[in-house]
Parts: sequence; C-alpha cells; structure tokens
Amino acid sequence: MAEFTAKDIAALRKLTGAGILDCREALLKNDGDLEKAAQWLREQGKVSAGKRADRDRSEGAVAVVVDGHVGAIVALECETDFVAKSADFVQLVDELAAELAAGGETALEAQRERVEKLAVTLKENIAIGQTRRFEAAEGSVIGSYLHIQNARGVNAVLVELAGGSQELAHDIAVHVAFSRPEYLRREDVPENAVAAERQTIETISRNEGKPEAALPKIIEGRLNGWFKERCLLEQPYVRDEKQAIAGLLASHGGADLLRFAQVVVGS
Repeated sequence: MAEFTAKDIAALRKLTGAGILDCREALLKNDGDLEKAAQWLREQGKVSAGKRADRDRSEGAVAVVVDGHVGAIVALECETDFVAKSADFVQLVDELAAELAAGGETALEAQRERVEKLAVTLKENIAIGQTRRFEAAEGSVIGSYLHIQNARGVNAVLVELAGGSQELAHDIAVHVAFSRPEYLRREDVPENAVAAERQTIETISRNEGKPEAALPKIIEGRLNGWFKERCLLEQPYVRDEKQAIAGLLASHGGADLLRFAQVVVGS
C-alpha cells in the first residue's frame, strides 16, 4: 500500500482543488507521488481549474524570436518571481515563442498541455499571456529587443520596417522598450480619447486663468505634447532627443515604420 499522510492529501487538495476522497484515491493509485497524483486527477477531470486560476498572475517572463521574415512574442504568466526566473519556466517561454513564430497560433495552442503540466510541477497558476506575431511583407525587415531582468525577459518588442536596415529596426525596438508608446501615429488614437483629453486640457487652462483669446493656441500646444508622449513617430528618440522617431526614419532614406508590438511582464 502506498505511504502518504493527511498532510499529503491536504497538499494535493490545495494544488488541485479536488475533494478529499479523490485526492486519497489519486495518491493510492500513484504510490504517494504528489506530482503524478495531480496529473492523474487532471486526466480524470477532477481538478478544479478555478482553484489555481483564481490566483493572481502578476509575474512571469516574455520571450521574442525573429526567424527571417517572421517575429513572435509570447508572455508566460505566473504568481511569483521565484518561479518566473526558474530554468524550466524560462526554457518553456523561449520554446513557446519559437513555436508561435514557426507555426502561428495553432502551433502555440498545441503546447498548452505543457503549460498545464508545468503548473502542476511548480504548484502555481501558470498560463500563456499576451502574444504577438509579425509576418513581414516583402521588402520589410523585423527588428526586436528583449530586456532581461532577474534572469528572464521582462520587456519584449517587435518592429516592422520597410525600406530600412535590420540595425535601424533594432534601434527603434530598443527605443520602444524604454519609451513605451501606446500608438504608432496620432491618427491611431481613438477620437473619444482625444476629445476627452482636449476637454481636460481646456478645463485646466481655464482654471489657470489663461486669457480667453489665447486658449485655442494653448490647448493645441498642450494636446500636441500629449500626442508626443504617446505616439511613437512623434516621440523624441532616446539616443538623440533633438530628433523625433519620424526624423530618424527620414535621415535613413525615408524608411517607413509599419507597426510595432510590445509585451511587458505585469502589464
């Protein structure tokens, strides 16, 4: 007969959310091995998915892969920094990004069982988070950047550039990582967000006692500053704040920045 204690049953219940009798049976059938018992319960459909799923996933790791004309980002979310920087966790997120790059969302979906198994092994709520995949048009290049902290990626960026070099695409990806724009150009900002900000700026300006005749110019100036903070093409380049990203592109033969994506742990 398998040897296990009431503490083992309690641990398995905490891990899986299964009932006492189910946990006891699982341990009996798996010689008291906690990990195998948890897997057995999952296979029998007796794991309470909500048990771990309700726990906050504020930590994790991101990986980025560029393979020729394809780039991909995958975030793998977990509960603690300790798990996020573990070798198995980091290896899995790297492999998930490679799968997404090679085969798209279908290939990534096929890897979800591996994620579930790792959740059982590491005893945390682990799940795939944000994903991005770029397939570059002919004549375009993809650049990337991954910011690493505490032994795992925490900030991943993809950039697609037409008429520019791989080096320029990488440099812009580095800029995106640290400046965190929300939009590519001001035309991409939702109209309701612009209208709300314009109203806020007008209220602030009136409360400051600005002259009525000067309000339109003041409002437009402050709104331009708001766009400058949020829109990538208008942001000052981090390595030379005297020129905007649009100016940087112009200085490289008029390269065209087609799109970008950024995934940050905890965002």
